[in-house]
Amino acid sequence: MVNRQPGKHALAFIFITVLIDMIGLGIILPVMPQLIVDITGLTLPQAARWGGALYALYAAMQFLFAPVIGNLSDRFGRRPVLMFALAGFTLDYLVMGLAPVLWVLFIGRALSGVFGATYSTAGAYIADITPAEKRGGRFGLIGAAFGLGFIIGPSLGGFLGEIDHRLPFFVASGLAFANLIYGFLVLPETLKPENRRPFRWANANPVGALIQLKQFPMVYGLLAAIALFYIGHAAFPAVWSYYGFEKFDWSEAEVGLSLAAVGITTAIVQGGLSGRMIKWMGQRQAALFGFAVATAAYFAYAFAPNGTTVYVIIVLGAIAGIGGPALQGIMSGQVPADMQGALQGGMTSLASLMTVFGPLLMTQIFFVFSNREAPVYFPGAPYLLAGVLTVFAVIIIARATRPAPETQAASD
Repeated sequence: MVNRQPGKHALAFIFITVLIDMIGLGIILPVMPQLIVDITGLTLPQAARWGGALYALYAAMQFLFAPVIGNLSDRFGRRPVLMFALAGFTLDYLVMGLAPVLWVLFIGRALSGVFGATYSTAGAYIADITPAEKRGGRFGLIGAAFGLGFIIGPSLGGFLGEIDHRLPFFVASGLAFANLIYGFLVLPETLKPENRRPFRWANANPVGALIQLKQFPMVYGLLAAIALFYIGHAAFPAVWSYYGFEKFDWSEAEVGLSLAAVGITTAIVQGGLSGRMIKWMGQRQAALFGFAVATAAYFAYAFAPNGTTVYVIIVLGAIAGIGGPALQGIMSGQVPADMQGALQGGMTSLASLMTVFGPLLMTQIFFVFSNREAPVYFPGAPYLLAGVLTVFAVIIIARATRPAPETQAASD
């Protein structure tokens, strides 16, 4: 079973694994506030502070453990790491659903961050089974799983929460267990013994994981673009709801509808169009195009005159989603087979670190410019900053991926 060649089930399993990770994250969002209130006896505003701390803890644990998980997969293979993570998710969601006190929730979210760090292993698995020139499109499938999970998770969580606000945790646990069984039956190992390398703690910490990528100058330079992008992108999870309430006077249902639109358009682009566009444009041009379109979308969000306009911008933002998979494909093509896990782990750690600090920055900017006493009332300020940061990311990508003179001369 383990030694057979990966087929369509292997790629389907990776897609489902990431999808279930996102559903598991999204399914608890609608019910987490009420669960905190029930456990602590706090008011909802007071509980929100603890909810923010739980979100930051989740991202921080991903930052710390993504390189550990990625390097473990380079040492022991992708299959056992993925199986371990799914088993961990099964128990973790069960523990959170039964949590009697707040500190148990904190333990649960910390463990969720650890097991969620297997996103890097999923990326390495795709790199193992996909030719370098097709990886951009395959990485786009992970983006599609994120989008679908973002649609299914909160919607399902809200529905189940009407029955019992602990029920979504138990359903998430059941989904993880079902995927564990599916993977045990169909998932082969893809990392050949000759491509494995020793596990070293020096390379398995967030700083070490990034430092070891210095031997690949293009990759190391592109990490700066990724950092800038994720800081800007934090305006979505951190500010989106507040922005809709403040500027467009949206209801909660309208906020949910807008988030569903984001998920649907993202799934369409990442699942179907991204691979074709990257193949047609080439990875470098697709990355530049995607990040440039993202810049335009951020600026449009900042100055959107009404809620209807936002839905047009959502489509534009979804098209921008081809930039990430294309850039990931470029970077994956720069490292050998025995370092794919380390690369994906380093990228996930960097994204998680920006996810810790980005929301703190964006929410503070929103507060400063949405305060009625502010000298300039501008709720779209976080998106304006996101656009500026993405401009710098485009410049970095253009410079880092510029063909060498001898290569350009040969092509001429």
